[in-house]
Amino acid sequence: MAHEPPPTQEQLLLESFLALETPEGFKAELIEGEIVVAPPPDGDHEDYISTVVRQVVRSATTEMDVSGNKGLILPRGGLCPRNRAIPDATFAPRSLRLFRGAEPWMPCDGVAMVAEVTSSKPFGDRGTKRACYALAGIPLYLLIDRERSSVTLLSEPDGDDYTRAISRAFGKPVPLPEPFGFELETADFG
Repeated sequence: MAHEPPPTQEQLLLESFLALETPEGFKAELIEGEIVVAPPPDGDHEDYISTVVRQVVRSATTEMDVSGNKGLILPRGGLCPRNRAIPDATFAPRSLRLFRGAEPWMPCDGVAMVAEVTSSKPFGDRGTKRACYALAGIPLYLLIDRERSSVTLLSEPDGDDYTRAISRAFGKPVPLPEPFGFELETADFG
């Protein structure tokens, strides 16, 4: 009778993460072998995301679907077999219908852009998630940095980073390339 090998530390971590029950409104992510649990966002955070979503829906040259709670499975990048992140907003061309029928955690193939608003611990959004999203090949990463009062659009992923970054202070427009094809107004962020 063959015996299965004992689970690896990576497998145990992933199983523990997937079995985790968070309090209502909280979200849990598995990033670089660390389980991160975040409380519900404050009103300003939600206002920033709402402002971005509203402009994308109104102005993008390609019709977009958006999810504020879509769990993404990202490529390996350290201790865990797969990183699992929940961006503040995930955008995909409507024609792909990526969210329809998707499991709670889905691959990021076809995602056009993710957006994050920094929290009280901004390093994760500025560093770790940036590397994970680039490694996953997500074409655009929009970072709204409340502490720095700026918006940064990262593009052209190569390995675990983006090779192009455009940063603007709140109040200055940020050009979003195709498939969005418009300038994101940030005056309401200030």
